[in-house]
Amino acid sequence: MYCIQCGVRLADTESKCPLCQTRVYHPEIHRPQVQPLYPQNEYPSDTRSSRALPISLTVLCITAALVVLLCDLQLHRKVTWSGYVIGALVIFYVALALPLWFRRPNPVIFTPCTFAAVAVYLLYIDLMTAGSWFLTFAFPVTGGVGLILTAMVTLLRYVHRGKLYIAGGGFLASGTFMVLIEFLLKHTFGTAFIGWSLYPLTALVLLGGFLIFLGICRPAREAMERKVFF
Repeated sequence: MYCIQCGVRLADTESKCPLCQTRVYHPEIHRPQVQPLYPQNEYPSDTRSSRALPISLTVLCITAALVVLLCDLQLHRKVTWSGYVIGALVIFYVALALPLWFRRPNPVIFTPCTFAAVAVYLLYIDLMTAGSWFLTFAFPVTGGVGLILTAMVTLLRYVHRGKLYIAGGGFLASGTFMVLIEFLLKHTFGTAFIGWSLYPLTALVLLGGFLIFLGICRPAREAMERKVFF
């Protein structure tokens, strides 16, 4: 709890700010007892269907996939561009629509599933275009990003303390991964290694180091809390 006037941190038992004497609440005002809106432990049930949105998105994705597939077959007598559209719809469905079927979707499960769908889609594009960049570029990049995000989501979900350390470590890992991406670009496509990855590496390392510093230094963390209220 913080003072609305000067931002100093307050204990829950304080009735006024010790610095500027601003009252947190008015203890002299008596709050009358009123009739509760609902009986105790009884609340109106939500009659809206929780399945309406996922069903609508499912029907929308299937309809869109069938329309583009029929148009492609009508024009070319085979699957050409419609495969790319259907693949994008599959990724959209896995990432956004599929978790809606569950009451409490677990992001630890759906995050790697989304990246797996992206990897399969990139493999399809590689095969359709007769490319040779999936195993040497798309797969390691997708797998690396998916691994970093899955690790962060898992730690943030199951570890209740040290969120600043987790976020800071994620930024540090992402910055280091930028250098690997530039190396993979050079190895796969023959581009020159000009060192552009050093710029995001520097920014992410500084940001990650700052978050870890806040986790270590309590006064700095409390000062930041007073400013941004996180």
